[in-house]
Amino acid sequence: MSSAEQAVSQVQLADVDLTSLRWHSDGPPHELFARMRREAPVRWNPLPDGTGAWSLTRHADIAAVSRDTATFSSHRAGIFLHPDQVTPLELNRNLLLYKDPPEHTKYRLILQSAFTPRTVAVLEDAVRARVTRAIDRVIERGSCDFATDIAVPVPLEVLGELMGVPEQDIPKFARWTDEIEAAQRAPEPNGAVEVFGEMAVYLAAQIERQAREGREDSLVMRLSRAEVDGQRLDDSEILVFFGLLAFAGNDTTRNTAATGMLALLEHPQTLARLRAQPDLIGQAVEEILRYTSVVKYFVRSATRDTAIGPHAIREGDRVILWYSSGSRDETVNPGAERFDVDRQRAEHMAFGGGGRHFCLGAGLARLELRVIFEEVLRRLEGIERSGPVQRLPSAWANGLLSLPVSFAPGPVQA
Repeated sequence: MSSAEQAVSQVQLADVDLTSLRWHSDGPPHELFARMRREAPVRWNPLPDGTGAWSLTRHADIAAVSRDTATFSSHRAGIFLHPDQVTPLELNRNLLLYKDPPEHTKYRLILQSAFTPRTVAVLEDAVRARVTRAIDRVIERGSCDFATDIAVPVPLEVLGELMGVPEQDIPKFARWTDEIEAAQRAPEPNGAVEVFGEMAVYLAAQIERQAREGREDSLVMRLSRAEVDGQRLDDSEILVFFGLLAFAGNDTTRNTAATGMLALLEHPQTLARLRAQPDLIGQAVEEILRYTSVVKYFVRSATRDTAIGPHAIREGDRVILWYSSGSRDETVNPGAERFDVDRQRAEHMAFGGGGRHFCLGAGLARLELRVIFEEVLRRLEGIERSGPVQRLPSAWANGLLSLPVSFAPGPVQA
């Protein structure tokens, strides 16, 4: 038994608040999750305000709740523990993540065509060009911060291209992403109200500019023309869709790229093998998604009295779905604590627990991650860590603020 496992074995589970940063300083608390899956997979989690929520750590329970949108609602009280965590709940309810069927289905159709497999496949050359450019900016000096120099700009620039926004505006999106992420973990709610106000002004200007220039195919213009049941979206609905794209369209991908690179650096034999056999990288991406599962949890609220196993769940009770634990569940992933790119079917919850809320941009994220690792392993010879890793201080997101690396200096690609 490792020292971490020994320490966890002595913890009184009834007293554990899994949402406390105490348990997330070194990434997701996988030893604690493993014990909970064995001993208390459905557990009342006390919260600092004196309330609590049901904490689910097994894959099967998380998947069942995710698919039962009639009993476990995103709309009722939102997807975070505080309903107004980022912005007021009434505004958040315009988000896809906060909608239940049938409204969720109708609103999802607005953007679904932009992320079909066929649509995503034609983006590969554009994604590779963005990755190439990011590497070109650092390759001659032989070192970089992988988190900020590679993982951050690639999905942001791809998103900017899809939205049709000027390239010089990309830093705004990076800042908005950071501020929304900070609001999610802030002790006080409504931390991103000013950010969304700034986004609203920017969005209005973009719609006007792109309409004037005849840009019809961007995601911004799709939103401006979108209808549900024959009615155009109102300004608030357009804004939160834009906010969702601006944040979710890059945050999870950049965190997966950074934590995935860290996993490869911690497993140098695997890294060397992928460099020698790049055709395995697509399969390795699925294992990276499983092993890192960067969104640790979302919340649902019970719409009626029900039960999960022997536990009575009352109407209004909140349920925390610990995706990062579900992805490490040994019953669906034998040897789940092992990073294994030969795993034939990585049963992960990196894109949610399944059902109606499966991530709309999963195909694009997979493409971006595959291309990032293909080009990094092809071009950055001898890549290794060159300094301490700085983790995002969050119980919600598994991310890195800094991952210093060094490598053999090389040429800019012609």
